[in-house]
Amino acid sequence: MKTVKLFFGVALATIMFTSCYTEVIVEDPYVDPVPSITLRELVSSYELWYVDINRSSGNGYIPFMQKAFTVSFQNGTLYANNNLVGIGEQGYGFGIDVGFFDTHNFVLDVSHDIDGFYSFEVTQLNNNEIELYYRPLQLSYILVGYQRSTFDYDALFYDNIHYFIQEYVAWEKTYTSPYGDPNEFDYENFLQFLPGGGNGNFRSSEDPNGTNINYIYWDYTGNYNVDDVPGDRYLKYLTLDYDYMGNEYFELSVINDHTIELFHEFSGTLYRFTGKGYIQYRSSEGKLRKSKKDIEKEMIKISKF
Repeated sequence: MKTVKLFFGVALATIMFTSCYTEVIVEDPYVDPVPSITLRELVSSYELWYVDINRSSGNGYIPFMQKAFTVSFQNGTLYANNNLVGIGEQGYGFGIDVGFFDTHNFVLDVSHDIDGFYSFEVTQLNNNEIELYYRPLQLSYILVGYQRSTFDYDALFYDNIHYFIQEYVAWEKTYTSPYGDPNEFDYENFLQFLPGGGNGNFRSSEDPNGTNINYIYWDYTGNYNVDDVPGDRYLKYLTLDYDYMGNEYFELSVINDHTIELFHEFSGTLYRFTGKGYIQYRSSEGKLRKSKKDIEKEMIKISKF
């Protein structure tokens, strides 16, 4: 009898304990995530930011952003590669010092030595892309991050040859091959390539070699086109518009930062030109990069390629 009472007592206690049990879930209070790095750390995490001008959008432009192939944010100093001549070597790959910067929250403040002060809202798009948004002009620039050791300076150079040949006041002919048929271009000793794709972006002169570039008389003004050669990234087609002798077609090769070769297909003659009067783009004047779409819109197409 005592055993039965004990059994019922244990069973009753178990039932009472079970019926009184209530599961309580305690949730942790929600806390906004804290960015893993600051904006200053983000913009400094890549040594070079390529300005992808083909993905820019908005009304107008910001001069120093429109000139730069790359920008860098290092210890409060803003650097830029505005020129293709010397790119990869100038400033140890960073380019030239063009101003300084500061950050707070998600805002990047830039004080450019010539163009003045600009404040950008920064959005991280992915691991190596950011957007700089300038609200007054509703203007957006997309920057792609690279390290100097992995950045393809050669690809940048050859993709933008049309800017490279504009970086000298004039190109002086310094060599004509002994082979090739005589032709009208034999008499041209100086060439000049100007920004823009419209009328008058190419000039030539028959002035004698050694003429001071400030006193060159330009005999002819016309247009030029630079086109890619399929399958060869290091070779370009150059077309020069000469009304009085028709278009002249060349294969354009770059020998170094100040020498180009033009192979005249029709005559089989090879010419070499040396750049005179290097133009360093720093001021608000001069070359402005444009998207391929904008270049195609304003270009007067004269080439057959």
